[in-house]
Amino acid sequence: MYTHQKQITTAGVPVAEAKRAVIFLHGRGSTAEDILSLNNHLKLEDAALFAPQATNNSWYPYSFLSPVAENQPALDSALGLIKELVNEVIADGIPANQIYFAGFSQGACLALEYVTRNAQQYGGVVAFTGGLIGKEINMNNYKGDFKQTPVLITTGDPDPHVPVRRVEMSEGIIKKMNASVTVKIFNGRAHTIGAKEIELARELVFKNS
Repeated sequence: MYTHQKQITTAGVPVAEAKRAVIFLHGRGSTAEDILSLNNHLKLEDAALFAPQATNNSWYPYSFLSPVAENQPALDSALGLIKELVNEVIADGIPANQIYFAGFSQGACLALEYVTRNAQQYGGVVAFTGGLIGKEINMNNYKGDFKQTPVLITTGDPDPHVPVRRVEMSEGIIKKMNASVTVKIFNGRAHTIGAKEIELARELVFKNS
């Protein structure tokens, strides 16, 4: 089992000049550079962009629906890495309510897990095909108030990795914690990010359609 080395790829506006920051979390088998290329479509021109690289190109070894203990210590290490990055961005002058998260697949699950364990007002969260992590959902892990943070969760139906039922369960929990959640389920969509999802993210979360 493994823990993550801290490797952050940056892009966009220098943090000292940025109005907001976006933390991108890549999927299993992918890279920081790959997820940062999403900004070619999102076109966020006022943001400092950060993408941590997972050791072994994977945030945790098994499915997000496995018992949490099986994905340790990698999962806690990944969550700790994000917390450290968030604290650094805040120390650099960008408040939490101007920090956004965008992840795909395993990265989307990790983004949702991190923000729900550390709920406060963020700029927004985009989970392209993701849900909260664990065979059983441990409600004791989730604390705080999202203060109407916009959260977009998308998935295909069926999706080979992320069942719709877990997306809907995650939506319910995050809504109860006072987030403004939108879920979009695309019938027959492959395990990818579609143009409609990018459009929704721009319009509902990043507010620059």
